[in-house]
Amino acid sequence: MQAGKLDRRIVLLRATAVRDAFNNEVLTWQPLAEVWNSWRAATAREQLASQETGASVEAVFEIRWSTVVSDLNPKDRLRFNGRDYDIIEATEMGRRKSIRIKATARSD
Repeated sequence: MQAGKLDRRIVLLRATAVRDAFNNEVLTWQPLAEVWNSWRAATAREQLASQETGASVEAVFEIRWSTVVSDLNPKDRLRFNGRDYDIIEATEMGRRKSIRIKATARSD
């Protein structure tokens, strides 16, 4: 993975249970890590493979592998350019080299 391609920042978010004033458990999104990444729009083939319908924006992000983000999964989210993306898939590339993240966000 070339460092020059990692030219954008994203915040990885993880759902965390907290207690509200009435002692009810509420899920909130807490930052897991802020990392450098490469970004590209998803290809038509990738969009068809995810079978998403409706008004959405799909993208592919690639980040360096680390122990902090090694367990990234579709239960997590990411924030890029002020928009929250739902993670569709997080795949380790190579042997602990990088993680490729396919994600989608509402476009409206």
